[in-house]
Amino acid sequence: MVKKIIDGYCQVIGYLIAAALAVMVVLVFGNVFMRYAFNSGFTVSEELSRWLFVWVTFMGAVIALRDNAHLGTDMLVSKFGPKGKRVFMGISLVLMLVCLWLIFKGTYDQFMVNKDSESPVMEVSMGWFYAGGMVFSLLSFPILALELFRLLTGQIADQDLMLIQESEEAAH
Repeated sequence: MVKKIIDGYCQVIGYLIAAALAVMVVLVFGNVFMRYAFNSGFTVSEELSRWLFVWVTFMGAVIALRDNAHLGTDMLVSKFGPKGKRVFMGISLVLMLVCLWLIFKGTYDQFMVNKDSESPVMEVSMGWFYAGGMVFSLLSFPILALELFRLLTGQIADQDLMLIQESEEAAH
């Protein structure tokens, strides 16, 4: 049930990322064309593209977390047997949950500090710029909590005890 929910919102995130990237391309290349051809441009182009880039990065990190596609190294952990790998996976998951809390708390604090400030061009609350970190944390929590639950209940096979990709080539 939880896995279906996670897969569902990750699919929606994928569509949102595609839409955001399309908007970014249109804005940036449209602005370049406008400046070259007409010596003018879209004033909102740079600011909105920067905001979308931040959100795309955070949302892409959620999907990468679900797919265990983040890069890392298993040089130490690979030396251990299944029990040792389970211990390290548990420690890793708990530390990642702590990091999610820190990211949530930090971006929430930034949201609160900046919610009454307006962006210079779009005139939108600057708090929304920082909200991407909060959304990332909230959407990542179920992914990590499910993995920790699966680990503690013995539902993870020995060959699936690594949460990272050793190289970018292995991720594809």
